[in-house]
Amino acid sequence: MKRTASIDRSTAGSKTNRRGLLKTAALGGALLGTNLLSAINNGAKAAGKPIPVGGGVPVTGWAAADGIEFKRGLEIACEEINAVGGILGRPLEPHFEDTKEQGAANIIPAMQRLIDRYNVHAIINGYNTGAVCAEYDTIADAGILYLHHNTDVTHYAKIKSNRDKYFGIFMSDPAEYYYGPGLLVFLNNLMQSGAWKRPNNKIAVITGSQNYSVVIADAIKSKAKDLGWDISLFETVVVPISEWGPTLTKVRQDPPAVIAVTHWVPQDLAQFMLQFVPNPTNSLVYMQYGPSLAAFREIGKGATDGVLYSTVVASLQDEIGQDFNNRYKKKFGPSASPLVAAQVFDSTNIWAIAAALAGGTSGPGEPEQNRKVAARLLPLIYRGTMGTMHFNAEQGAIPYPDETKDPSLGMPHQFLQIQDYTTEPALIAPAPYETSKFKMPPWIKA
Repeated sequence: MKRTASIDRSTAGSKTNRRGLLKTAALGGALLGTNLLSAINNGAKAAGKPIPVGGGVPVTGWAAADGIEFKRGLEIACEEINAVGGILGRPLEPHFEDTKEQGAANIIPAMQRLIDRYNVHAIINGYNTGAVCAEYDTIADAGILYLHHNTDVTHYAKIKSNRDKYFGIFMSDPAEYYYGPGLLVFLNNLMQSGAWKRPNNKIAVITGSQNYSVVIADAIKSKAKDLGWDISLFETVVVPISEWGPTLTKVRQDPPAVIAVTHWVPQDLAQFMLQFVPNPTNSLVYMQYGPSLAAFREIGKGATDGVLYSTVVASLQDEIGQDFNNRYKKKFGPSASPLVAAQVFDSTNIWAIAAALAGGTSGPGEPEQNRKVAARLLPLIYRGTMGTMHFNAEQGAIPYPDETKDPSLGMPHQFLQIQDYTTEPALIAPAPYETSKFKMPPWIKA
């Protein structure tokens, strides 16, 4: 069935707005999303026909804690964009479908429902795991845009395989691969600064069975020797996991300088710390992503103090990030997690800017206008709550300092440390974004 395009040029394309657009287009990402949209809209009110925007998010199942924040991130972004005129006078209207336990069997039908039920012009969400880009075809066939945070290195190959077909598919964060070598460089910088002296050059790598965790673990393993490290243990555990005894026994038999756990589910990681701290080794403990969620600290409490972790999808602790954090908690409550929601918030803003610069959006079955949006989006440099979002040729976000040494051109690979489980984690790298210094974990003896 042929779908009707939803481009409303009666108000969006006025000469007044076009003049405003030309005046501000050169500013690129120098203004925050709503500031730039306000200038482009030139006083227009969000009173036109709503633009439906979709989110395929896991609001039930094992990732529901994240999924709820993804949903809220799209909601607050749409609300704030609408307050400054929407996209050229048209308000955004968010719609959601539950991706549940994820995997292709849940993700693809959820995306199809967003397209068929709501005629969404774009789908913007956080991560969905297990589909390995299989949902791309469903979205590409509809001719709409898709901005996600799957953090999946297979994204690059998929885009290269058919750039014309996947013109509208963007991964709004870097691939998980970069976490591996990025960790090794961080550790070496920590040593060179004098903040930490390693007792040996051993790293114990513990990974879950999901592709995300395995890719990061393999990247650490492949780059370790080049950067002066030896892998003393490479262990794959079946997840979910609550009993870490057998793995910890192996760690304690040959104590490493660093324990790198690339599994990322917060409740599982909290159990690791609860079982590690009573009989620790003189090792730094690095964990992947999970400690960014409040559940990790709530379960592990004082046992989590000293843990290092990294992420690229979290609001920074600068003026821009803290302002968002405050607005978000004011709206959703003190227990809400703006660090998680920031990814969807930023992606919605950069898409809305690109759509406004392109002259509007279109719905399923009418890809011509959305190709213009994608063409505007690809070179855009946007400074948001997580730092700079800027895409490479494969339509994936560029990481700083892993792929670019210019912080104005890449999304910062943030390293954080839980220094007091009752407060927010401390951002300790990279420069110039750090707000705190590394502290020696309390279980390490001098």
